[in-house]
Amino acid sequence: MPTFEPDVVAAILKHMNGDHVDDNLLIVRAFVDPAATTASMTGFDGDGGLWTYRTPAGEFVSRVPWREPISERAQVRAEVVSLYERAATQLGVEQRPH
Repeated sequence: MPTFEPDVVAAILKHMNGDHVDDNLLIVRAFVDPAATTASMTGFDGDGGLWTYRTPAGEFVSRVPWREPISERAQVRAEVVSLYERAATQLGVEQRPH
């Protein structure tokens, strides 16, 4: 499982949790738990992303796999966008432009 430098992880998590809060929740609701009320991306590696989320039953952490293993920073964006697009389609939510 390829890993990324800590500064790369920190920058991407800051972006996801600052600018894409709704996207995080959509991804978790589609691929992990439809009862999620909040979600934040808390990590990732070459195999997938980690999200911490809350439901009425408590707080949980779950991994959502990428379509295929990745090793480059630019691939993280492509995989997160793919998750968002697939989540929106699965949940019947209109996608916003990227």
